[in-house]
Amino acid sequence: MNISRKDIDSLNAVVTVALDKEDYAPKVEKILKDYRKTANIPGFRKGHVPMGMVKKQYGKAVLVEEINKLLQDSLHNYLTTEKLDILGNPLPKNDDSIDWEADSISFEFELGLSPEFEVNLAPKKAVTSYKIVADDTMVNNQVASIRKQYGKLVSKTEVTAKDEITGTFVNEEKEIENRATFELDRIDGKKQRKQLLAGKVGDTLTLATKGMFKDDHDNEHFLKVSHDDAHGLDVAVTLTIEEVNEREMAELSQDLYDKLFGKDVVKDETELKQKIKEDAERQFEQQSDQKLLNDVVESLIENTKFDLPDAFLQRWIQMSGEKVLTEDEAKEEYERSIKGLRYQLIEGKLRADNNLQVGFEELKEYSKDMIRSQMAQFGQMDSSDEELDGIVARIMGNEDEVKRLSEQLNSQKMLTFLKENAKLKTKEITYEKFIKEAYNQSST
Repeated sequence: MNISRKDIDSLNAVVTVALDKEDYAPKVEKILKDYRKTANIPGFRKGHVPMGMVKKQYGKAVLVEEINKLLQDSLHNYLTTEKLDILGNPLPKNDDSIDWEADSISFEFELGLSPEFEVNLAPKKAVTSYKIVADDTMVNNQVASIRKQYGKLVSKTEVTAKDEITGTFVNEEKEIENRATFELDRIDGKKQRKQLLAGKVGDTLTLATKGMFKDDHDNEHFLKVSHDDAHGLDVAVTLTIEEVNEREMAELSQDLYDKLFGKDVVKDETELKQKIKEDAERQFEQQSDQKLLNDVVESLIENTKFDLPDAFLQRWIQMSGEKVLTEDEAKEEYERSIKGLRYQLIEGKLRADNNLQVGFEELKEYSKDMIRSQMAQFGQMDSSDEELDGIVARIMGNEDEVKRLSEQLNSQKMLTFLKENAKLKTKEITYEKFIKEAYNQSST
């Protein structure tokens, strides 16, 4: 056997594997002899079938299979020994012109080589890293929401501006029949609001749905119509008022603070607002981190320049699926996947150059810390290392859990690295403005 490589250019090469008959013939002969012992052919006793008949019936298939096994092993060993970093898989060039009966057979394989490049972590334009802050308006709204949530309902007979109304909406045409509870503040239509303010328990009102709620999605929630029907819904519904309640706000007291956060964690309104602010900003950090990661990935793809063996990769995509694609289909698929491939190479280089791979012991410690944190949330603060190690051992025995946790830790390590090394500019912003600026949409 002889294996040689010819480099076409820095991104493409051809590997030739030359096999002599003695490389595979002994294995083929042994398999055919074993077939002869077990072959069940009419007219012959088992084990007495003529070898010529066995070769005629099975010889070509066995030969091809054994040569292909030998080729796969040889190629794998060669690529490993030569430390060739390839893209996709080797593509055979001469499948149709092989003389399987020849004393020596050569096979050619096209290789797509991974490019050499440096990752540009400091382009001219810095990536914005958003620091989302909970402003006074948001904190005060949250305090009001908590007081309302933990307040008590006072039953009434007539509707006033601060009340909650419970009733059943009906419209036969749209098959609406839904009991719902809503605050009068949700009503935007002046006429409908005036009708409701004049209502009392037991009244049946006819309300126009067009412009009734502040948000058309409320039609979906309160009337139980489809998402498509909810937008611009323009029918008349009857509402039979069954209950009217005023929610009396809870007092800010130590009992409320203890109920929310545990005994003596918060002791006054100032500490309550500070705790709400900290908790909100901790949650916001997850969103800003995801936005940062997405934006840095886009920046890396745009600013890290390297060529790829495009023609090879398109042929590989064309041939590697369950169904062979046309050239046009392969080209379209390649264009859809090119950004992902480029980032995959960039990420791989960053991980290799900066030792960002996740080791098994590291994964075990990560799992242990995560379990400890989860148990602390439920008040279990005194778990022993032995107890935690037992839980970790069970997790490490679950392949799906190991994969999920590995992905989490890999993502966390990459994010930390990019925060420390990518060219960033920090921008402090409220959540409302973040949603509008980062995603060009409203937060409601």
